[in-house]
Amino acid sequence: MTPPKAKAAAMATSSKKELHDTLWKAADKLRGSMSASQYKDVVLGIVFLKYVSDAFEERREQIREELAGEAENFVSDTLEDPDEYVGNGVFWVPTNARWSFIARHAKGMEAAGGQESKSVGKLIDEAMATLMKQNESLQGTLPTIFGRDNIDQRRLGELIDLFNSVRFTGEGATKARDLLGEVYEYFLEKFAKAEGKRGGEFFTPPVLVRTLVEILEPHSGRVYDPACGSGGMFVQAEKFLERHKEDRDAIVVYGQESIEETWRLAKMNLAIHGIDSQGLGPRWGDTFARDIHPGVVADYAMANPPFNQKDWTRNTEDARWKYGVPPARNANYGWMQHILSKLAPHGEAAVVMANGTMASNSGGEGDIRKAMLEDDVVSCMIAMPGNLFRGTAIPVCVWFFAKDKKAGTAGANDRRKQVLFIDAREVGHMVDRVERTFSDDDIARIANTFRTWRGRASADGEYEDVPGFCKSATLDEIRAADYALTPGRYVGAAAAEEDSEPIDEKIARLTTELTAALDASARLDAVVREELGRLA
Repeated sequence: MTPPKAKAAAMATSSKKELHDTLWKAADKLRGSMSASQYKDVVLGIVFLKYVSDAFEERREQIREELAGEAENFVSDTLEDPDEYVGNGVFWVPTNARWSFIARHAKGMEAAGGQESKSVGKLIDEAMATLMKQNESLQGTLPTIFGRDNIDQRRLGELIDLFNSVRFTGEGATKARDLLGEVYEYFLEKFAKAEGKRGGEFFTPPVLVRTLVEILEPHSGRVYDPACGSGGMFVQAEKFLERHKEDRDAIVVYGQESIEETWRLAKMNLAIHGIDSQGLGPRWGDTFARDIHPGVVADYAMANPPFNQKDWTRNTEDARWKYGVPPARNANYGWMQHILSKLAPHGEAAVVMANGTMASNSGGEGDIRKAMLEDDVVSCMIAMPGNLFRGTAIPVCVWFFAKDKKAGTAGANDRRKQVLFIDAREVGHMVDRVERTFSDDDIARIANTFRTWRGRASADGEYEDVPGFCKSATLDEIRAADYALTPGRYVGAAAAEEDSEPIDEKIARLTTELTAALDASARLDAVVREELGRLA
């Protein structure tokens, strides 16, 4: 086996992609003897354990530096004081949960203190249980499945060894949060791709989320997601603040997730990115059956709820149905109305939806859409391209809502009784034959179109309708279209490129090209006839 120091040196000089790929291939050794969902829990649980331990050790070194020159007993006591860690946003990690302890015993060596030899899986399970017991915000969050019979303990030990050896940048633990956060996101994306369509339940493509964030611009306030999956909306909101060099604590996140396994992923994902996860509640739960944030009024809401959900908790007397009771076999308009019910008077929201929501009239959906438009809470509709979600080629749309479209703090332009339509179906490029993505320029183009339309300070230029791409339509125009919201019917066709070639020159060029083509055809005809003659 490669010595740890040699591995560390090799990985320190590797590119980020090489690092990701190496870790993925190593983790992939575990596949085969367990389900995809369990495999995901195992690998991401180890990533989380490495993160909390690195952050703990980093804080531990800071304490040593702060207490330089103090009595040794005082320093020792302070190093083991949980408040010194928790008070600085770091989880308290007891001895048996520290990475150094687990790595030392990952090969089945005798544990410290003369205890009997334990499997690495058992050591990790005990570490997870201890972390949850000692940190209230982690209670009920971490997986304790590592010691099960269907997990190859030898390969698990090899995975621990790899994470122990790798120094992600060669810069020590100070970059642990950012780098391990990237690894976690990379793994989430890889698992989503591996699980196909089901992977979309917990993972929304980052380029799509980033587009929503760049449009909403959540600089401060409460950010809400009622179907938060693995927490990607919150992570991108925090990254938005980081890009603008603003206080990451300027936003507070609130979310809910109905699937236990995915809720655990979200809690770990937020912790790895240094985001307070208490807003995800003490446990998972169905948003329609029991809203765990009944008093929360959100400044921003972002969501990618399950599309066309047929089996959902529906109460026809629910106060959330301001614009009409959603159909029993489709929750799309239930999700949108729930989110609208959460918005503050100045609040804004972005909701990823199935394309059918833009024009459907079944089950009273057309009447609900009409009521929302007449109440002037719809601000923008974007038609997205297909293949953004790797597991399906089906295109999606994004609804943007705003409780206040007047001029003022939200923007300089008064957009009451108007809706911006953006047709982004041709935006982006294919990564491979099944996946499409956006470049930074693509995201900037879409976001700046909205910003200029709204008249925000961050806008670059002035808004103009662009045939085939964007159109600011009045409510009267939407009424004339029977309240259908498909962007294509409003933006029209792109303007044809102007042909600047003089007609005489074009005729001469085309004549020359046609003559050359006919001559080539004649030569090929002669060759074919000659070959047929030889066969006769």
